[in-house]
Amino acid sequence: MDLAQVSEARRLAALHPADAVEELNEMDVSEAGAMLASMDFRASVGVFEQAGLDHADKIIDAMPQDKASALLTEIAADRRVDVFRKLPKNAGARLLERLPAETRAEVEQLLSYPSDTAGGLMTTEFFRARPEWTVAQGLDAIRTGSAALETVYAIYIVDAQGVLVKAISLRDLVTADPLAPISSVGTTRKSFSVPVDAPRDEVARLISKYDLSAAPVLDASGKILGIVTVDDVIDAIIDTDTEDAQKLGGLEALGAPYMAMSFMAMIKKRAGWLCALFLSEMLTASAMQTYETELEKAVVLTLFIPLIMSSGGNSGSQATSLIIRALALGELRLRDWWRVALRELPSGLVLGSLLGVIGVIRIIIWQKAGIYDYGEHWFLIALTVGCALVGIVTFGSLTGSMLPFIMQRLGFDPASASAPFVATLVDVTGLVIYFSIAIRILGGTLL
Repeated sequence: MDLAQVSEARRLAALHPADAVEELNEMDVSEAGAMLASMDFRASVGVFEQAGLDHADKIIDAMPQDKASALLTEIAADRRVDVFRKLPKNAGARLLERLPAETRAEVEQLLSYPSDTAGGLMTTEFFRARPEWTVAQGLDAIRTGSAALETVYAIYIVDAQGVLVKAISLRDLVTADPLAPISSVGTTRKSFSVPVDAPRDEVARLISKYDLSAAPVLDASGKILGIVTVDDVIDAIIDTDTEDAQKLGGLEALGAPYMAMSFMAMIKKRAGWLCALFLSEMLTASAMQTYETELEKAVVLTLFIPLIMSSGGNSGSQATSLIIRALALGELRLRDWWRVALRELPSGLVLGSLLGVIGVIRIIIWQKAGIYDYGEHWFLIALTVGCALVGIVTFGSLTGSMLPFIMQRLGFDPASASAPFVATLVDVTGLVIYFSIAIRILGGTLL
C-alpha cells in the first residue's frame, strides 16, 4: 500500500467509528477491506463492530486471512456470528479454522440457534459473579476483567452449575456496601430472563416493557447462556421493520441497502410480487366483463369505478397496517381475531357512511351546478355510489384486518398480507358489490 493509502487509513482511524463506516460504505468491497487491514488494529475493531457497516462479510472475505481472523477473534461474539451467517460456506469454514479453539466453539454454538431468536441475537460476553462473593470482590473482578467484555450493563450471579441466581445492575453494585454479600444487593424480585428459543419480537417486547439494558438468555435448565443487549434488539427491530415495510410495499425483503442491490437482484425481488399482483388484477378485468351488459346500459357507472375501488383498497390497507403492527408488538394474539372483527365491522360502516355521504354530496353539487349531467336518474346514481361505498369500505376494513390473522395462522409472515395484495383483493370484490347494488337500485330504470 502506498503512502497516500496509509495516510488515508490513519485519517479514518482517527474518526469516530460511525463516521469511518460512512466513508467505508462509499468504497468498493476490496478497497474497504484493504483500508481496514491497514488501519490501527484497535480502531479497525471499533469500526467493524458498527452495525451500519455494509457488506461486512464481503469485506472480511476480501481481507488477508491473517488480518481477517485476528479481527474476527477480537470483535464481539454477536457481531462475529452475524458475519459468519452471511459468509459463503467455504470462506466461513476457512476462517473458522483459523480462530482459537474456544472462539471457534463459541461461534459454532451461536450459529446453531436461528437468527431470529434470543439465542441468535445473544452475546456470550457478560460478567459472571459467584454468590459467596462480597461487593468489593465483584467490583475488583469487573475492574480486572471488563476490558474483555462487550459491555457491562449488569452482573449475573450464577451458582456452580451455571444456573442464574440473580441479576444486579451496575448502579446497585457501585452504590452498595463493599463488605456486603453480593447476593444481598438489589431487588429481591425474580430477574427477568428469556428462553433461548424466544422470538426476537418477544425479546424486544420484554426489554421495552421492563426498561432493561440487557436480558439474560437461559436454557431449559435455567443456565445462563448469554445476554441480549438493547442495542442488538434495536438493530434487530430496524431490520424487521425494514423487511415489513418492504413487504407491505408489495416486494420481497431486500436483505441489503437499496444502493447495494445489483440491477438483476432488484428485478428478482420486485418481479415476483408484481407478476402475482398483475395476475390477481386480471380477476378485476374478468369481473368487469361479467357486468359488460350493465356497463353498456349505464356507461355513467364507469365514472365511479376508480373512486369505488380505491376507497375499498385504502380502507383495507389501513386495517392491514394497523393489525400487522399490533401483532408485531404483541398487542394482539391469534385468539383476538373476533375482537378485531367486532371492532372493524362498525368502523368500516362508519367510515363507509362518511365517504358515501361525501360521494352523494359531490354528485348532487355537480348535477345542480351544471358541471356534469348524470341524466334524469341522477339521484339513484348518487344513492348507488353512496351505498356501494358503505359496503366496499366495510368489506375492505374487515378483509384487511382478518388477512394478517389468516397468514399468521397458516405459518406465514403477516406482513406478507401486503397492502397491494389487500387492495387487489378488494378491487375484485368491490366491483361485484358495486354492480350488485347498482342492479338492485337502478333495476327498471337505467338497468
